[in-house]
Amino acid sequence: MPTVEYKGKVYEVDEDGFLAGGLEVWEEDWVDYVKTIEGIPEVTDEHWVCIKFLQDYYKKNGIAPPVRTFSKTVGKPLKRIYELFPSGPGKGACKMAGLPKPTGCV
Repeated sequence: MPTVEYKGKVYEVDEDGFLAGGLEVWEEDWVDYVKTIEGIPEVTDEHWVCIKFLQDYYKKNGIAPPVRTFSKTVGKPLKRIYELFPSGPGKGACKMAGLPKPTGCV
């Protein structure tokens, strides 16, 4: 399995760069790493609201939420979510939150 090293830590990732161990191995340094590869200058409170929602939803349901549910629940239009996570809610936000790659995400 591929790995990435960041701040002296090694993370196992899948072929698309999603954290292989999921939420069990997720930590805040992972967010900092994904921020750098996604080109996000700073992780804000808005990012954290999204990350925490995604993690809670995944813990309860075993899958990432549909995009409309994500947008509505965090109270942000889809356009704003794409501004926060340039590669999108599935690829960028879920990767940052430590979730597996969502089904149907290209």
